[in-house]
Amino acid sequence: MNALEISNLSKKYDGFYLDHLNLTLPQGCVLGLVGENGAGKSTTMKLILDMIRRDSGSITVLGKDNQKHLQSLKQDLGVVLDEVGIPACLTAKQVGKIMRHTFDRWNDAVYASYLQKFSLPTDKPFKELSRGMKMKLGLAVALSHDPKMLLLDEATSGLDPVIRDEVIDIFSEFTREESHSILISSHIVSDLEKICDYIAFLHKGKLLLCEEKDRLTEQYGILQCSQAELMQVNEKAIIGKKLSPYGAQALVRRDRIGPGWSVRQVSIEEIFIFMVKENG
Repeated sequence: MNALEISNLSKKYDGFYLDHLNLTLPQGCVLGLVGENGAGKSTTMKLILDMIRRDSGSITVLGKDNQKHLQSLKQDLGVVLDEVGIPACLTAKQVGKIMRHTFDRWNDAVYASYLQKFSLPTDKPFKELSRGMKMKLGLAVALSHDPKMLLLDEATSGLDPVIRDEVIDIFSEFTREESHSILISSHIVSDLEKICDYIAFLHKGKLLLCEEKDRLTEQYGILQCSQAELMQVNEKAIIGKKLSPYGAQALVRRDRIGPGWSVRQVSIEEIFIFMVKENG
């Protein structure tokens, strides 16, 4: 069973169109959504949670239609959105008491351990917490009711590098259970590179690419050469390029470039930047 199946999903706003999105997240895996602001990452998350109505397409979460079975699915989903939806007046202690009556599998001990791990005050109102602390409280809630799947929209945003690294370790631990899966969006591509099995590139509402992370770095590479040398490269090998008075840099398909060219390793972030520039 796939943890998530999105088929021909569309949503239109003034000035934005999520254009027939197709995504699959296998169970037990982590799928990272990469995209600039306004690419459609948050819209996709809200559509999965049926917070906004889709114009067309279908969404299946943990084998169930997300609209028909939303209430039962909420028990199995740990959710942290870009804006953590906790009332401003509530303290972490009060949040725990409310969640105890919200989730069937809520675990007070697990919640307390995350509050301690994240150094979160228990009696400070949510409105007085920093953005990073708000995100950490959202993560503590998401992880404390034995979810089968995490939906994380910019969940590492606002966290310092040390805490981000700890959170990524928590996510890696979470997916050691074969039935656990994660969909995570982030503009911090280095975080996604550390934990994701699959990477999807969204740009202006369109899916540019969705592929296994390791296959991406195997398939693509960076060629650095002069502009004259670049003219000799098979055009079908070039995905995107940057030209300057000092030479040329191109993202290329390794299987199409042919012998004799020196191609260096590429990062996920570089692949995304070249593809976005090529697609306007």
